[in-house]
Amino acid sequence: MLQEHFLTPAQIVAELDKYIIGQHEAKRHVAIALRNRWRRLHAPADMQAEIVPNNILMIGATGVGKTEIARRLAHLADAPFVKVEASKFTEVGYVGRDVESMVRDLAEQSVNRVRQRRQEAVKAQAAQAVEDAILDALIPPLKAPAKDGGAARANVGFSGSSENIVGDALPTSDQELNERTRERFRQKIRNGEMEDRHIEIQVAQGGPNVGIMGAPGMDEAALSGLQEMLGNMLPKKSRKRKVTVAEARKVLLEEEAAKLIDMDEVKEEAIRQAENAGIIFIDEIDKVATSGGGKNGGPDVSRQGVQRDLLPIVEGSAVSTKYGIVNTDHILFIAAGAFHVSKPSDLIPELQGRFPIRVELQSLTKDDFYRILKDPKNALTKQYEALLKAEEVELTFDDAALERVAQIAFEVNAEVENIGARRLHTVMSRLLNDLLFDVPDKIGPHAHIQITAALVEERLASMVKNRDLSQYIL
Repeated sequence: MLQEHFLTPAQIVAELDKYIIGQHEAKRHVAIALRNRWRRLHAPADMQAEIVPNNILMIGATGVGKTEIARRLAHLADAPFVKVEASKFTEVGYVGRDVESMVRDLAEQSVNRVRQRRQEAVKAQAAQAVEDAILDALIPPLKAPAKDGGAARANVGFSGSSENIVGDALPTSDQELNERTRERFRQKIRNGEMEDRHIEIQVAQGGPNVGIMGAPGMDEAALSGLQEMLGNMLPKKSRKRKVTVAEARKVLLEEEAAKLIDMDEVKEEAIRQAENAGIIFIDEIDKVATSGGGKNGGPDVSRQGVQRDLLPIVEGSAVSTKYGIVNTDHILFIAAGAFHVSKPSDLIPELQGRFPIRVELQSLTKDDFYRILKDPKNALTKQYEALLKAEEVELTFDDAALERVAQIAFEVNAEVENIGARRLHTVMSRLLNDLLFDVPDKIGPHAHIQITAALVEERLASMVKNRDLSQYIL
């Protein structure tokens, strides 16, 4: 959730600048929206319920950074985040996904985040329980003193093995011998000496999949909750598996961690986080805009129905999920669309009013392409360098080469179809495919590959000369 010392708007923009080139106005708006969430949680209690988020509508061509801004924003806020596409929703009553599923997805994602965090907090305790379970499989503890001490002593541990020699003093009882042997093996487990030893463990199996045909009008959350309830009523099964100690540690760690957390608390915290810090990014909102106001019938009517269904979710309503009721009043909604064919004004007025902040993202220039190739922490050039470094091959790019790649990407976008920064993937793939194929067969380890402007011209000249570039469009 939003931390006590959260980033300021300027710091949020600075963090976004590490990954996204340009679009400063969009970054400023999302930074303010994110900081306002922190401000609301620290406002007087009687005002917190009154302060609603300013939802944002991003307008811009594909590949200019709309989705990346929203994704990085959620990462900075460490908040539950889901991305949905408006074009995949259908009006209530039609076959397909209803708009409430986006809130259920957000609740699911929030529960998973909180569960993972809780499991990480009890990892050390769970690791101790796993160690005990592995030790029990290797050297079972004695439950009661054996009547025939000699016979019991002969069966403890692994007979005939030097691993049974535990200390100089002879044990006085079978119980003491068992304890000493277990301690010796515990030390071996901790030192990693037993990783390849095979043991038998009991592994819990997933509950049976209970199929239920829902009654007419039953929503997805109620049906899912009913299935989970019936599944929990049925007895849990377990089975024996023969695995190595290393594999057993992985299998048992998650089971033991799950036993140590309270799922009711997890659900409560997850719902709270989803309601107060959740971000839902609705992409392709322009695909449900109706160019004729829905008067002509056909698909426009269905699109307008999706908008009407979206309206109460964005306005603020209570949505049933299998984890509980989620109120959407303070969830931040960020919608985005290219709006090539339709316009934002083609959305129904009520929905337009729920996205008061509108920001238009600018098309990328040649200089933007150059900076995208060079500056971001996840720049394409750095990704290819990392890929070839795995083969012990050093890859470097000249500045002149990057400028030429940027120029070619900009020209292809202008002449064929503007797909924004995604065009760089096409151009870089065409430039480096032969090299990636030749490593490591023809180009061995410790080689150095320098990408120069001349090499770029040689590999990509045909892309510029050939006007029919449909085969290169993503």
